[in-house]
Amino acid sequence: MRVRVFYHDKCFDGASSAALFSRFYRERIRNEVEFVYSGLLHRAGALFNEKEFDGDENAIVDFKYSSSPNITWWFDHHESAFLSPADAAHFEQDQSNRKFYDPGFKSCTSFIAMVAEQRFGFDPRPVAELVHWTDIVDGALYENAQSAVEMKAPAMKLTMAIEAVREPDFVKSLIPLLATEPLGKILEQPFVASVLPALLERHQRSIDVVRQHAKEEEGTIFFDITDQDLEGYNKFIPYYLYPDSIYSVGLSKSSFRVKVSVGSNPWSKREPTVNLAKVCERYGGGGHARVGAISFDVTQNDAACKAAQEVVEELRASVGP
Repeated sequence: MRVRVFYHDKCFDGASSAALFSRFYRERIRNEVEFVYSGLLHRAGALFNEKEFDGDENAIVDFKYSSSPNITWWFDHHESAFLSPADAAHFEQDQSNRKFYDPGFKSCTSFIAMVAEQRFGFDPRPVAELVHWTDIVDGALYENAQSAVEMKAPAMKLTMAIEAVREPDFVKSLIPLLATEPLGKILEQPFVASVLPALLERHQRSIDVVRQHAKEEEGTIFFDITDQDLEGYNKFIPYYLYPDSIYSVGLSKSSFRVKVSVGSNPWSKREPTVNLAKVCERYGGGGHARVGAISFDVTQNDAACKAAQEVVEELRASVGP
């Protein structure tokens, strides 16, 4: 039996969701199974290539819904989970007991753990550390911005590596370990330990780059680093630099997209009032109420800049003088 697992790439929760799903599937559904992992990224245009739905079973975790009949499992917790009303209706009519959605969960990993335990008798205790840290990382439940940026916990170092390493097989090699090993032990793996020093140095440089490019007005930070090689920077850096801010909007560029990252400060003394998922959806993006993103084709830099400026103006207007 060959199961292809599609997961949100460049994301700690995405990789952890794939890991936990695989462990659950092997323990409670079928033991003799080969897992094949495929990362998915939000980009302009089609998100799925249905020719890749070639497993005996195909699962999507921590990513948008597909109505393809070849998708047999789906778990997600993003508010913007459906590409269209038709997809939402298709999910509502599904009777398979294999597709699950709840935007109330901080992480998709903790959501899978709950469903697997309550519906299938899975024991989540051996993966308790992983579930705990995915809630912290994806739910921004850090005590303060310093703990989110200073990279002391193993989970933070793994998050940094998952977001920044460009070797295509890196996360795929990590996923089986996330399901079975303590996070601190995973850092000792040669293929992980070898990349950490350069990544930590790059992380320190990214703090300086964002500091040089960012400006805060009326509670909203804006920075454009499309001319910098900073794909996968720590999203909490803006709040580390501007602790009194409410929102941040960042423009960055990679080989395949221009990304508008929109977030809210988890430690702000002023409560965010704008649903950022709804804002991003207007431009073809999405996310959660407190964090979202919009992806443009790499050739659409001007459109991305225009969207970013409009979002900045909307957020600053919501805060007021």
